[in-house]
Amino acid sequence: MSGDFEEALAALLAREFPGFVSLLECQQLSAGASQETYRIRMATKDGEEQFALRRCQPTAGGASSVGRITLADEAALFRAAAGGGIPGPEVRYVLQAGDDLGEGFLMQWLDGETLGQRIVHSEELAGVRPGLARECGEILGRLHALDLEQHGLGDRLPVVEPAQLVQETWALYRDLDVPVPMIDYAWRWLNQNLPENPRCTLVHGDFRNGNLMVTPRGINAVLDWELAHVGDPVRDLGWLCVNSWRFGNATLPVGGFGEIDDLLAGYESTSGVAVTRPEVTFWQVFGSFWWAMATLQMADAWRSGATPSLERPVIGRRSSEAQMDCVNLLIPGDYTLPDKREDLAAGSQLPMPAELLSGVRSFLREQAAPQLPPHDSFLARVAANSLGIAQRELLYGAECAAAEHTRLAALLGEDGDLDTLRRALVTALRDDLPLDTPGLAEHLRQTVACQLNIDQPRYWGLVQHAG
Repeated sequence: MSGDFEEALAALLAREFPGFVSLLECQQLSAGASQETYRIRMATKDGEEQFALRRCQPTAGGASSVGRITLADEAALFRAAAGGGIPGPEVRYVLQAGDDLGEGFLMQWLDGETLGQRIVHSEELAGVRPGLARECGEILGRLHALDLEQHGLGDRLPVVEPAQLVQETWALYRDLDVPVPMIDYAWRWLNQNLPENPRCTLVHGDFRNGNLMVTPRGINAVLDWELAHVGDPVRDLGWLCVNSWRFGNATLPVGGFGEIDDLLAGYESTSGVAVTRPEVTFWQVFGSFWWAMATLQMADAWRSGATPSLERPVIGRRSSEAQMDCVNLLIPGDYTLPDKREDLAAGSQLPMPAELLSGVRSFLREQAAPQLPPHDSFLARVAANSLGIAQRELLYGAECAAAEHTRLAALLGEDGDLDTLRRALVTALRDDLPLDTPGLAEHLRQTVACQLNIDQPRYWGLVQHAG
C-alpha cells in the first residue's frame, strides 16, 4: 500500500470521524478487475473502530466491477436497503473528488460467514439453516418493495426486460462462434416461455448464497449490489435457486439450505405477492443458461490473450455444469456414461499418456501445493484440476465423440465430421427445429452428461440413471 494512499485515508478519517487518533491498519482483502476491498482499523479516543472500504481501481473509472452502476449508486442502495429493513452494513462515508482516494465508500465492518460452502455445511450454522430460505424470501419481499424515487435512484439504474436479457445473453454466446447445442436449446425454450406482464421493481441481480452474510442468529447482511437493476423481481428468487449456488447440497434447492415452498411463503408474507413454481423455474433456467455462456466467454478471453490466467481455461470447462443444470430442469431423464477406467496403463507405451498426467497431478496436489504460499498453492491445485480434465479427455473423449457423431448423423439425416454436424444442429435450433423433435432431448442429455463426466465428474448435477 502506497504512503500517499494511507496519508490521504488518514486525513479523511481525521476530518470526517470525530475522535480519530491514528490509522492502525489498511489491509487489502481483494482486488478485482475494477474494484478493491480493504479492511480499515483506526484508533479513536474511545478505543478502536473498523470499516470496510470499497473503491474503484485508479484506472477503472466510476463503474462497479461489472460496469453497470457506480459505487456511489451502490452506496445509495445500501442506504435505501437499510431504510427498508434489509440487513446490511451502514454506509459511513462516500468518497469525494477532493479526498484523493478515487471513487468508493466506507461502510461499517460486520462479522459473519459469507463463504457459501461453510454456510451450507458449518456445524456452527446448523441451527439457523432451516429458517434461512424463509428469511431470504422475507428479505426479497422487502427489497422489491423499495421506492427508488424516494431514494433518488429512479433514473440511475438500468432497466432490463426479460426478453432483452435472454437475447443479449444468447448474442454473447453466438459471437463466440462455438457450437454448443444445449445453449441454443435453452435459448429457444426461454424465448417460448417468457414471463407474461411481469412486475417491474428493483432487482438485486446477484442475490445468492455467497453474497449473504450469515451468523447463528440469521442473515446479517445482503452484499454485492453491483448488478442491481430494474426488472422482473422473480429473477432474484430464481437465481437463489440455481444449482451452482447450492455448494454440494443439491437436495435443498434454495442455496443448498432450504426449500422453495419456504422461500415463496416468506416472500408472500412481506410482499403480498404469490409467486408460482413455474415463474421461479424460468429464472432458474435463465441463470444456468447465463452461466453456461459466461464461463465460455471467460475461456475465450483467455484464449485471445486478453486475460492471461491459469484458472480461466478451467472455468471455461465449467460450462458443461450449467448445461447439465438446464438438462435436469428441461429434459431430465436417463443417460449412460463410459465405464470408469481404473487402469491408466492400458496400451503398449511405457508409460502411457494418462499415467504421465496422473504422476504430475499427484505431485502438484500432494507435494507442491502444501509447501507453497496460499495463492500459489491454489494455482497448483488449479493446474492439477486442468491436468485431470486432460487425462479424462484422453480416457473417454474418443468414445464420447464417436457416440455423439452417430447420434447426430441419425438425428439430422446427414453426414460430416463432428464439428460440422454440431454446427448443423445449432443452425437447425436457431431456425425452426421443434424442441420436441424425436431423439433431440435424448441426444442433448447424453452429450452434456458425457462432456460433464470429462470436465467435472463429481459435479452434483451429474446423477447417473439406469439407462
